[in-house]
Formats: sequence, structure tokens, C-alpha cells
Amino acid sequence: MRLTEEQEELRSAVRSLLGRRVGAAAWRPLTEQIGAAGLAVPEEYGGAGCGALEVHVVMEELGRELTPAPYLGSAVLTVQALLASGDKAACEEFLPGLAEGTTTGAVAWAEQGSWDPEAVRAEAAPAVGGDTWRITGSKEHVLDGATADLLLVAARTPEGVSLFHVPVNAAGVRRSAAVAMDGTRDLARLDLDGAQGRLVGAAGEGDRALRHVLDLACAALAAEQVGAAERCLELTVAYAKERVQFGRPIGSFQAVKHRLADAFVLVESGRTAALGAAFAAAEGSAELTRRAAVAKAACSEAFSTVAGEMIQLHGGIGITWEHDAHRYFKRAHGSTHLFGTPVWHRGRIAAGLGLGPGGV
Repeated sequence: MRLTEEQEELRSAVRSLLGRRVGAAAWRPLTEQIGAAGLAVPEEYGGAGCGALEVHVVMEELGRELTPAPYLGSAVLTVQALLASGDKAACEEFLPGLAEGTTTGAVAWAEQGSWDPEAVRAEAAPAVGGDTWRITGSKEHVLDGATADLLLVAARTPEGVSLFHVPVNAAGVRRSAAVAMDGTRDLARLDLDGAQGRLVGAAGEGDRALRHVLDLACAALAAEQVGAAERCLELTVAYAKERVQFGRPIGSFQAVKHRLADAFVLVESGRTAALGAAFAAAEGSAELTRRAAVAKAACSEAFSTVAGEMIQLHGGIGITWEHDAHRYFKRAHGSTHLFGTPVWHRGRIAAGLGLGPGGV
């Protein structure tokens, strides 16, 4: 599994830009100069018509710098939810703005810490005398939900889970930013009290659409985790070469070498899993769900371990506020739980293999 020359050039361009534009200031150049927001949007809707591998490249680079851009929530989740809905009118209305980056979107479906579509309990009832719906319920962990221009909400109808477009300024909509451990990831809570919404796609098709979006989200997040873990390892190796103890660089001690070697294996194993998921998504493989679950589980644990080693091997400076180590550690903790924990995803893998509680 290898990326093409063009995809590596995209990586170089994104890395160069992120080196010049730090933090939230990177979003506008990413969309205007590189067109990152529209990479996965079909050309007929104003995008580049690329796919999961290009998204993988961008997510890796965003992860390296912990860039607080609305890429995952808008350019991945919202774009893919619209495409998966099969609603051509909604795609024509919303995708051009999302592709340009002038509009940012958010998908609200997690409830009580679960991204399983079966866990959706928010309810939607047809409004009297019209083609709109009234939606009531609460959503958690909504990526960029407090600032997004476009909201897609999952709610349960008599036909099953469905997707709705809810205007951000509609009556009965309350958005509140969540205080998260990871200050580089914007999360929000969404409370709906009879908020007016418009059906996106067919009623009852939201379950299928969200399961596909979940797979793509896990593949993209795994790429971000690999990029961040790789950066943790780079910073730690550089420090081990510079920090002198007992008259020698600490990197010369065998115990430190072993820990760095183990971290390298974790990073490269995670990269393989993340690329496997990205290639499955790009090819439309039936293996996407399994590979995405494997990638999310493996990369979550790899990032958490390498981020912890970064703190340990940096010694005293690794626990200071001024050093970036705590930022990577917090991102690792938050991303481990985002879109489901490794344990939950291993359960999905086991279920797909037909292994129940009594399986081996």
C-alpha cells in the first residue's frame, strides 16, 4: 500500500502551509490555497473529486500539528453524510459551500457517549400542515457544533433513524460549547426542543448512512492519530539525542533505545492499519467496516502509548505546561473515545466475524 506521487505532493504542500500558519489561522489558507475542504466532494458539486487517500494525507498532517481546524467535522463527517443520504437536492444546496470552506458543517448523532446509530433516542415527528419535522432530544460530542453553519441531526422516526437539516438559528435549538480535556478539539452539546428540521434523504435511511459515515470517520481519525503519534516520536528521539545524563545522551542508554524502538513499531503498525482503512474506503471495499474498526482500535492505543512515552522520556520538562507533550497526551485521550473506544470497535470486529461471547 503506497501513496502516489501526487498524494505525496499534497502532503508536502499541507505540511509547508501548516508550518507557516499555526492553529486556527490555517483553515482559510487550507481551503483557499489547497482546496482541502473539497477534496472528497465530487466535481459536480464543486469539489476536487478525490477520495479517502487524499483525506488520509491531510488528516495525518493536521494530526502532526494538532491543528484546530473543522476539517474532520465538516469536510469528512458532513460531506460524507450528505453523499451517503442520496439526497441530490441537499447535495446541490450544501456541498458547494462545504467544498469552498465558506460553510462549515456538523453532524450530531452521538448520545450518551455512543456513536452507534441504534443508540439514537432523539425523536422527530411530522409538523402539522407542512413537510417539516419537529425534533426533540440532546446530542453530545458534536464536532465544531457550536460554530458550524450547517447542522445535520440524526433522530428517530417511525421508519427508523433519519437525517435532518436543522437551521442553526431555528427556534428550539440550543448549542453550547463543551469543556473538553483536549483544548485543540472543539466539541459541543446540542439540545433540541421541538426544533424545525427538514428530512435529508429517505426516512429510515439514516442508520445505513451513519454506519458508512462512521467507517469513514474512523479511517480519517486513525490517520490523524498516526500523524500525531509520529510527531510525538520525532520530538522524543530528538530530545533523547540532546539530553545528557551521566556524561552521555540519554538516547545512548539501552533501556531508552528499547522504549523508542517499541514506540516506532507502534507508529508503523498504526500507519499500516490506517492506510488499510483508507485504501478500503477509496476502493469501496466490502472490508471497509472491519478495516476501519481495526484502524481505530490500533491507532488509538498506539497514539496513547507513544504520547505517554513522550512525557516519560522527556522527564521533568515533559510535565510542564510550556511543553507540547501534554497537548498530544490530551489529544490522544480524547481521540481514543471519539467515535467509539477500542473495546467497542473490537466488539464490532468480533460481531462481523460471527464471534459471540462464547467465541475464541
